[in-house]
Amino acid sequence: MKNIIKRVKLAEIQNLYMDNTPFFTQDTISFGILMLTLGFVFYTSSSENKRWKKFYKYVPALLMAYLLPAIFTSAGIIAPEWETVNEIGEVTKHSSQLYYVASRFLLPAALILMTLSIDLKAVFNLGPKALIMFLTGTVGIVIGGPIAIMLISAISPETVGGAGPDAVWRGLATLAGSWIGGGANQAAMLEIYEYNPKKYGGMVLVDIVVANIWMAIVLIGIGKSKKIDKWLKSDTSAIEKLKEKVSTYSSKISRNPSLSDLIIILSIAFTIVGFSHFGANEISNFLSSNFEAVSDKSSALSSFGSQFFWMISIATIIGIIASFTKLKTYEGAGASKIGSVFIYILVATIGMKMDLSKILENPGLILIGIVWMTIHVILLVSVAKLIKAPYFFLAVGSQANVGGAASAPVVAAAFHPSLATVGVLLAVFGYVVGTYGAMLTAELMRIVAP
Repeated sequence: MKNIIKRVKLAEIQNLYMDNTPFFTQDTISFGILMLTLGFVFYTSSSENKRWKKFYKYVPALLMAYLLPAIFTSAGIIAPEWETVNEIGEVTKHSSQLYYVASRFLLPAALILMTLSIDLKAVFNLGPKALIMFLTGTVGIVIGGPIAIMLISAISPETVGGAGPDAVWRGLATLAGSWIGGGANQAAMLEIYEYNPKKYGGMVLVDIVVANIWMAIVLIGIGKSKKIDKWLKSDTSAIEKLKEKVSTYSSKISRNPSLSDLIIILSIAFTIVGFSHFGANEISNFLSSNFEAVSDKSSALSSFGSQFFWMISIATIIGIIASFTKLKTYEGAGASKIGSVFIYILVATIGMKMDLSKILENPGLILIGIVWMTIHVILLVSVAKLIKAPYFFLAVGSQANVGGAASAPVVAAAFHPSLATVGVLLAVFGYVVGTYGAMLTAELMRIVAP
């Protein structure tokens, strides 16, 4: 009888955990599927077929590169993570390393190659509107959290209630850390406000679902940016001037790249990536070892111990320095185009993290996230309309907050490769203010929470 009960319980455990195992579990196969997807997107987007032309007139290729992997994940074909159980009931967690490789290797390489041709003076000539929109996005997150709690509590107080470590506002504080800064800030908020770790996965789900839905909407907007700019009555002359200046320079030095050119371009990119990782490790370890405020995960300064933060910062700084040297001429051999390839691979791996089937898994928390993000967007649009800021600043300013260094350059580069640096600079600034902004948000949410 005991054996029968054990087998029944084991079957229940297996059913619980085996359901989310994707059809393909090997990263080599998943990467092949992602590359097939990108090949399909670029083949159809460059097709002369009238139907495809009409389709991509309204749907940007970048959105398709993001959305199709999300559909594959939702269908259970591939997955960013899953769990399996063996014959004795032991649960093993598995995860794909594709996003890690893309964000730690290809993202910094792309930033370096796209920064080689940057005109730093022209970037600064874009004016203060980029920073204004970034700070507006931050304010939208800060006030959006407590407003969302107040609105939802009027309908369903239990959704935003809870006491002690289970208090929902504590969990939402981690969301604020992610949406103003990034992963390091999110981890800091988890330590500072001591949210129940067992319920933390629900907040991570809200982060992924809501942030990725908003990113998809931002990408759709890129395809209609001219109409949006016309509605905003924005002056895009500085942006167009920068794009034209970089394009003119690129066309002047353009050449058919030789094998030597391509190898040297990759050598430049990944040598700097390697140095960036080395420098990031050294700086992070030094700060964590010598400054208690950095090593303490409950400290507001703990984000300065993030290796990812320093890696992105070092790669961008070296890329900017390289733009003042002869290395800049490799733009003529297609440096930024190779960088764009890396960006599209990164976008596909980001899309792979999005499981559309989980949207209704925790509707209460998802609703809070959607209301919160809506407030962020309303404030951004209102200020953009007021100061006549281009959609580019709105999109990148928002993603520098919500998406951080992994997605802000992607969105910026979608407008033009020369603009990727703007996204990086704002995202790095987001890391700096992330924990402080999230702490302010958390305290406001504590006040209004039922």
